[in-house]
Amino acid sequence: MFESLTDKLQKAFKRLTGKGALTEKDVDEALREIRLVLLEADVNYKVVKDFAARIKERAIGENVLAGLSPGQQVIKIVNEELISLLGGEQAKLAVAAKPPTVVMLVGLHGSGKTTTAGKLAYMLKKQGRSPMLVAADVHRPAAVKQLETLAEQVGVSFFSLPGSRDGAEVCKAALVAADRNGSDYVILDVAGRLTIDQEMMDELARIRAAVPVTESLLVVDAMSGQDAVNVAKSFDDAVGIDGVVMTKLDSDTRGGAALSIKSVTGKPIKFAGTSEKMDGLEPFHPDRMASRILGMGDVLSLIEKAEAAVSEEAAKSLEKKIRQNQFGLDDYLDQLRAMKKMGPLDQILAMVPGFGQLKQISGLKVDDRDLARVEAIICSMTHEERRDPSIINGSRRRRIAAGSGTTPHEVNQLLKQFEDMRKMMRRMTALEESGKKGKMRIPGFRF
Repeated sequence: MFESLTDKLQKAFKRLTGKGALTEKDVDEALREIRLVLLEADVNYKVVKDFAARIKERAIGENVLAGLSPGQQVIKIVNEELISLLGGEQAKLAVAAKPPTVVMLVGLHGSGKTTTAGKLAYMLKKQGRSPMLVAADVHRPAAVKQLETLAEQVGVSFFSLPGSRDGAEVCKAALVAADRNGSDYVILDVAGRLTIDQEMMDELARIRAAVPVTESLLVVDAMSGQDAVNVAKSFDDAVGIDGVVMTKLDSDTRGGAALSIKSVTGKPIKFAGTSEKMDGLEPFHPDRMASRILGMGDVLSLIEKAEAAVSEEAAKSLEKKIRQNQFGLDDYLDQLRAMKKMGPLDQILAMVPGFGQLKQISGLKVDDRDLARVEAIICSMTHEERRDPSIINGSRRRRIAAGSGTTPHEVNQLLKQFEDMRKMMRRMTALEESGKKGKMRIPGFRF
């Protein structure tokens, strides 16, 4: 996510961080590079101009905070201005005073509108809500079938009105059905077009007049850059939108649309699509996104993903096994599978502070296939071998390698890494125990 933008910004900051004092010329040179980086990222020209002006005014006018070098102060200012550019605070989904809350998803064909409806329903269901998906696209039968399939997949209510050619009629009937079913959220997947036209806008206006829409969210493709911004402005001018859902944000290396849309339209990004899976929709946090753009990581999102992937009971069981020195290859396999649930490995590691700089310096390459290879090796072992890896001799290594499509050398590597990890766990447990006895304290340490 935004890899190109992050790499270029970090290079621009390098000339600032090594200096003991900054002159106005230093700031101007750095800002010139930042402006070029943002323009190359397809950020709106006026947005870039205003952004750079605010940074310069603050960088030259503010006193350097204690504990920060002048270069760090500029990076702090850039971070704060990026947060403001991305919307400031998290914009949450509005809730109707009287249920159901009606969310209308609008957008052009190909933006991921119907899939986003399924993802939003899945997110609300996980929060204990009872959403209903409504197929209000009466012009494209495939959209109705796709939404019905998604509703079955995520286990939520579905409504359509076969034979109707009036989107407003479908939405009105859906509210009656929602009241009967006890659905507290109604998600309207309305018709889109390949391009913006008056017919589509008139239909959206009729739907808004027919049903009490709580939130109108525009779904746009993050990779379309300034086209996404222009589409958002057109929809807002014609029918009004309350926020934006940005799909394919995980594939966007530049970030132009995300950095421009709030300033140009005044409408916040409320959700971001981060994968094709049904759990690939996340609330958009401007402060976390700014931190990731600057290569500072995103610890809070990482913790949330970990909590979603691993239950509290499983975490306690793992802690007990580590303390009793019973952590085995089956447990290692469980942890790998939990990590895979959290998302692509490069996205997860990008949330770790400093990982971006380490990747640049070392040329480290992250590949999800490495996890699959480790999983295949462990799955090719017998239960006895997983419990006691010390019994794995040469012939067993060859059998495991053949069964996993790897080499005996790769099996050796895994076994060595696993044993090194177990030794480290034993040392950490011993240190913590000695700390409890008063011999040593490790502030903040906890398994």
